[in-house]
Amino acid sequence: MSRIYYTKPSIAEREIRYAADAAANGWGERCYAYIERFQTLFAEHLGVRHAIATSSCTGALHMGLAALGIGPGDEVILADINWIASAAPITYLGATPVFVDVLPGSWCIDPVKAEAAITPATRAIIAVHLYGNLCDMDALLAIGKRHGIPVIEDAAEAIGSAWHGKKAGSMGAFGAFSFHGSKTITTGEGGLFVTQDTALFEKVLTLSNHGRAGKEARQFWPQEVGFKYKMSNIQAAIGCAQVERIDELVAAKRRIFLYYAEKLRGLPLTMNPEPAHTVNGYWMPTIVVGESVAFERDALLAAFKADQIDGRVFFWPLSMLPMFEEQTQNAVSYSLYKRAVNLPSYHDLTESEMDRVIRKIKEAFA
Repeated sequence: MSRIYYTKPSIAEREIRYAADAAANGWGERCYAYIERFQTLFAEHLGVRHAIATSSCTGALHMGLAALGIGPGDEVILADINWIASAAPITYLGATPVFVDVLPGSWCIDPVKAEAAITPATRAIIAVHLYGNLCDMDALLAIGKRHGIPVIEDAAEAIGSAWHGKKAGSMGAFGAFSFHGSKTITTGEGGLFVTQDTALFEKVLTLSNHGRAGKEARQFWPQEVGFKYKMSNIQAAIGCAQVERIDELVAAKRRIFLYYAEKLRGLPLTMNPEPAHTVNGYWMPTIVVGESVAFERDALLAAFKADQIDGRVFFWPLSMLPMFEEQTQNAVSYSLYKRAVNLPSYHDLTESEMDRVIRKIKEAFA
């Protein structure tokens, strides 16, 4: 019986051809050719003015936060249920992440709790679009405007998602994307910083080049200590091919989610929501079992493993981790992780493979 992976990329002939061209010819005056093309393609896809390719989403967040002037003594608000990569760059700058609870339906940051957590030290709110689900951007942007606080979008998991016709990552002060091998489109490792703000873009562009300003005439003359979070030309070549196939890749994710959702209908669980005003890219189909239902997450994962099926745990509340302080008042976050599992969702997953996954889920409720 073949193994069902929880995720793997879709690499076609085009990706291989572009990568081979970058390896053979992407040097000298062409050493940035695919990087520049990738940045342009993704910016056009999102409808934003500026994009900077990075080595990771973490790096994009780090530089963006630094460009906003965030540092020691500052606070940045984000949801408690997230991967640590959303919080780590805050700590790199000496600032403090402030974890607030999530909404039970979207699993994303609760705007009411976010506003209640604002203090004189608050410098930003990070809206992390979880598993393709979208934060309430209208509410968060209104809060940001009322308090003079930028709202940042961590759209690492939200390629293909849109809010009122605006693509995830295009609405905040800046957006950050991931192209890790598990994501809807990939460059192996990699990320992207995007913004509509030209002044912020220029700051991040300088930071991204070891602090060397674009208009500086002196060679090897940084004006400040910057970063080295660059994407390679070969990675960007793969990314160009992926962006050219982005509609196909998002459609595959949606096909997979909708099949699961139809076959699991009637069970005491919920899945990734898609409110009427949104499009969900469904990066990671997820089941959340009802609170009143007897359910053992680890037992289901063990049943998956016995049948060579990969499953993933829902993210832990970050405040449960040893480097942070517990925030048990975040009751939704502290309840969700125990009742939720991410399902296999790679692009060419077949219906017969999904049926194997579905059978194991149904057996868990038998």
